[in-house]
Amino acid sequence: MILTDVTLSLLAFLEGADLVIVAVVIMVLFGGSQLPKLARNLGQAKKELDAGLREGEQHESASAAAKFEGPRQDQSADPGSTGTS
Repeated sequence: MILTDVTLSLLAFLEGADLVIVAVVIMVLFGGSQLPKLARNLGQAKKELDAGLREGEQHESASAAAKFEGPRQDQSADPGSTGTS
């Protein structure tokens, strides 16, 4: 599970006994059989998010590299030749 600053600040006031109460409420709401499914879905969502972030970084670095390289020119053609011998 991804814990952001907002989530951490919301959970900062909870201590040991409070966390136990929150865990019991979650167990009652979702049921014991649904918790593994919930955890599995959260894990899959995290994997998809990480893959998307990696893909975005690769796309960003590729576009930045293309921006600095500029247009490519064919090195084999001599710019002074007209193509006739």
